[in-house]
Amino acid sequence: MTVFERIKEVAKARGMNLKTVATNAGLSENALYRYNQGVEPKYPTLKAVADVLGVSVDYLSGNTDEMHSNKKNDNNPVDLDKALSEEGMAMFDGQPLSDEYKKALLAMLNTMKGND
Repeated sequence: MTVFERIKEVAKARGMNLKTVATNAGLSENALYRYNQGVEPKYPTLKAVADVLGVSVDYLSGNTDEMHSNKKNDNNPVDLDKALSEEGMAMFDGQPLSDEYKKALLAMLNTMKGND
């Protein structure tokens, strides 16, 4: 299975079309279609697409059939304040969070912080 086929398959399973995946990854709307014509994506591009789809780069590359890496991400903490404040950064269950949900999460976290 090619990179393009894997991207297309995962996008479909997530209820997304390729234009949406590309846009959420910071690419042009038709960027992903080049991979169907034999163009190999660069790692940063593939990483952005993998992040949007909620899968590992290795899965999209065909290096593994495991959609998620088994590696722990303890050395790369996520700044939730930053992730929830920036457009297109926060995802849940493979789908981008709406601005409304991001604001609600930030409000909840700030309230909890005040209750320490």
